Amino acid sequence: QVQLVESGGGLVQAGGSLRLSCSASGINFSMNVMGWYRQAPGKQRELVASISSPRGSTTKYADSVKGRFTISRDNAKNTVYLQMNSLKPDDTAVYYCNYGLSSISLSRRTSHDYWGQGTQVTVSS
Repeated sequence: QVQLVESGGGLVQAGGSLRLSCSASGINFSMNVMGWYRQAPGKQRELVASISSPRGSTTKYADSVKGRFTISRDNAKNTVYLQMNSLKPDDTAVYYCNYGLSSISLSRRTSHDYWGQGTQVTVSS
């Protein structure tokens, strides 16, 4: 049974930083590309960052977060992280992680798939 548990969100002022964690179980973690998604009120869920398997040598970012967010992984802990710096109010969203055998699989995730509870990030101005 797959379980994804996101944590680390909170309320932060614009310009601040947060570090999100996603712990995964029920999957072969190191074999999977991992991604971070976010969903803001009234918006579709979007993929904001991904990291390749198994070592995380390749990372990709949405233009909106490029240069500010950093994704990383620790296969020994079955955990993927998202370091978020220089946060903006537009970053306010519920943040989720998910997995796939390829980056294409990540891009094809839909609301019909399993998702964790997410973690709320609120950036105040």
